Amino acid sequence: MKKGIYILPNALTLAGMLAGFYAVLAAIKGNFIDASWAVLAAMIFDGLDGFVARLTGSASRFGIELDSLSDLVSFGVAPGVLIYLASLSAFERVGALVAFLYVACGAMRLARYNVQMVTAERKYFTGVPIPAGAVIISTLVIFSGKTGVNIYHSVPVLLLTFVVSLLMVSTLRFHGMKEINFSRRKPFWLLVTVVIAFVVVAMHPEVSLFFVAMAYLFAGLVENAIILYLRKRRYKA
Repeated sequence: MKKGIYILPNALTLAGMLAGFYAVLAAIKGNFIDASWAVLAAMIFDGLDGFVARLTGSASRFGIELDSLSDLVSFGVAPGVLIYLASLSAFERVGALVAFLYVACGAMRLARYNVQMVTAERKYFTGVPIPAGAVIISTLVIFSGKTGVNIYHSVPVLLLTFVVSLLMVSTLRFHGMKEINFSRRKPFWLLVTVVIAFVVVAMHPEVSLFFVAMAYLFAGLVENAIILYLRKRRYKA
């Protein structure tokens, strides 16, 4: 049995956990915008740790387990506390239960991913990945702060949190970066599209990030609706 751990990827994982923990503290103090940006920072660290582990061949079972615990803090507990204090606390018990539902579904989403990561989830995500759910919540808060939209005691926010929670544990198909093979050549137009997307986000990040997050959610729902429709037509034929 090998002793010791890989420092760099696990350090990045812990940095993401630190960002998530800071998000919780900032939300408790009422600094909702800072908390939201901290969640997004945690997502960057979450992407880096996996990339570095694959690049350096330093992936390990310890790293996988630590990454799941970090994700639960940064993308489960932190967004749950954030959206509860920023909006759902006005609904009292109902708001608290919906916020807890988000955390619980996020935990089950992570557990299912760990079990199915080499089978069903190898090609695409089954259900909304928990980082995507956290991005939807955090960019919503940032969007409201930028535009002045009051999300406190907002029924649409309550319903959105509820829907995102259920979608995380659903069996719907959602895509992610892991499906892209960066070692293969891509069409030139794809690079142009990426550059344009970066420019748009950089111009108005507080607004554009929320619309990108919602576009990802709705694109996944539309794709699954089309797949279900085609399957029904195939069965009838």
